[in-house]
Amino acid sequence: MTAEPTVAEDESAGQPAGRAGQNARSRSQHQRRKRIVQAAAALASRGGIEAMQMRTVAERAGVALGTLYRYFPSKDDLVVAVVGEEIDLLERSIERRPPRAGTSAQRAVEALMRATRGLMREPELAAALIRSLLLSDVQTDFSDRMTALLLRAAVGPGTDADPDDAQRVMARALTAVWTMEMIEMLRGQAGADEIQARLELAAGRLLGG
Repeated sequence: MTAEPTVAEDESAGQPAGRAGQNARSRSQHQRRKRIVQAAAALASRGGIEAMQMRTVAERAGVALGTLYRYFPSKDDLVVAVVGEEIDLLERSIERRPPRAGTSAQRAVEALMRATRGLMREPELAAALIRSLLLSDVQTDFSDRMTALLLRAAVGPGTDADPDDAQRVMARALTAVWTMEMIEMLRGQAGADEIQARLELAAGRLLGG
């Protein structure tokens, strides 16, 4: 029985040899992966995580089902990739337009509220992403990336604190507070103003002035 080819092997046929061929394959793989993730996000934004059926995602992305599974072995892996895409968008937004509030705590809250507004433009997608973080068995770097983003927003670019550094621990705790506040909003139990007020209080206590 012939082993199923890997993603790279599957896409190598017909490509030119050498570095140019490798670059072409890499671009093709990246574009295909991006198309899959965008298709999954579009489906989730309309019908939540239940709408992200693997076969439907493959059809919308224009790839074979087997190809989809080589990129993402499970639905949870795909949801985690969509989470990563959303964080990518937020990171680029923060880089383009850094928070300008007066204190580190205020800048952290500004970043979190921008994330909140961005996610709530697509509440079904936001619900799917938060649910995946709580229930998925697939390991994700969501907390690490959000913590790093908060530190950059609050302290400035180039911040690279040790994982046990008190400032990083406090930023990670603030990320956890924000995640729970997002759940309250998605349940209809809190509005944006109420969430911002609580985040300001938490950030003030955790990050100081």
